[in-house]
Amino acid sequence: MEGETTMTRPEDIPFGYLLSDVTLLFRKHFDRRAVRFGLTRAQWRAIKMLHHREDLRQNELAEFLEMEPIAVGRVIDRLQAAGFVERRPDPKDRRAWRLHLTAQARAVVDDMQEIGRGLRRDATVGIEAAELEQALAVISRIKDNLQALEQSDDDAT
Repeated sequence: MEGETTMTRPEDIPFGYLLSDVTLLFRKHFDRRAVRFGLTRAQWRAIKMLHHREDLRQNELAEFLEMEPIAVGRVIDRLQAAGFVERRPDPKDRRAWRLHLTAQARAVVDDMQEIGRGLRRDATVGIEAAELEQALAVISRIKDNLQALEQSDDDAT
């Protein structure tokens, strides 16, 4: 019909693959830039979290990283063997360990953060801050909606 406009509905816009592609490309370029430190992305995430929240238990770190405790245990084992993390006894629970960064880990934190800033700078060439803020606000709302689905699924079981 002439003169009618077709309204595109949000559910008709396939954005999942684009988000996935952006994530994969970001990870790939980050890994390339960070290879000189010999850290995997999972190891870097653990170091970064401990930099902000030192003295966590392994299970607490797993929650913050949204990873399984066993997987985090392997990451911490490797970081400890490489001299980036120390496990110290928990004074309140002799079965538990508290995680602490070493001086070696602290020495690479600034460099790794600079890699992240540089990659974000390169990824946002030609994009205004207001545009990015709006895009992130929308993506955050999508995340909130998906997390609400998780909660409703958990409540149904």
